[in-house]
Amino acid sequence: MHIIKKDKGMKIKSLDEFILFENEDYIVINKPYGIASLQERDTSRVSIQQLANEYIETAQLCHRLDKETSGALALAKNPEAYKNLSGQFAKRKVNKTYHAFVDGLAEFNEFECDLPIAISGKGKVRIDKQEGKKSSTVFNTLETYNKHSLVECKPKTGRMHQIRIHLAASKHSIISDEQYGGNMLYLSQIKPKFRNGKYEEEQPLIKRVALHAFKLGFTGLDGAEIVAEAPYPKDLKALKNQLKKVTKR
Repeated sequence: MHIIKKDKGMKIKSLDEFILFENEDYIVINKPYGIASLQERDTSRVSIQQLANEYIETAQLCHRLDKETSGALALAKNPEAYKNLSGQFAKRKVNKTYHAFVDGLAEFNEFECDLPIAISGKGKVRIDKQEGKKSSTVFNTLETYNKHSLVECKPKTGRMHQIRIHLAASKHSIISDEQYGGNMLYLSQIKPKFRNGKYEEEQPLIKRVALHAFKLGFTGLDGAEIVAEAPYPKDLKALKNQLKKVTKR
């Protein structure tokens, strides 16, 4: 049995520890950050696909989340269910809602970023109006703090790193997303009176890209709507609490 660390002092032994929804055809989990959706080259590191196949041998991932992204991830239990949901993804009929904590005071109100995206290689993308593929994300600001914001992100297309690059292009990179211009955030930056231990190096409030797949909605084989909402993991809860504590807005 594979064991991975979810948070400090917490371990995951099996898929059923983070199932949000399950019926005879589908499973939706609240994927923890720090674990890849598919198997990596380093086979000593467990993936969601491996854990899923230990839970039910025929399980297949219907889509992916980046390794450092947490949240709602759907798996099919059988080939018919997989075909049904993968078809909905291809036709852009799946409702996906992400939450991102970003740098700056965002003022998004149904703002649609439709800049085309091209793969740059080495796991990175760029905005490229000549070679990029059509991409679209709708943003709404949910909360603002002193110098940061919580943004709802609804991707209409499913390009690699789409939300991350579109937020960066909109001048509001995601906290800790250094690959696309985001800044690491320290408590001393938002709480002037904070003092770290004399011989301790201050740690960032969050050590991974502050992006979470908050909600996923699709249609089951029986025609019924399936909607799963994924609660924030511990690190995002702590980040939000700290931002709310110091805000004066």
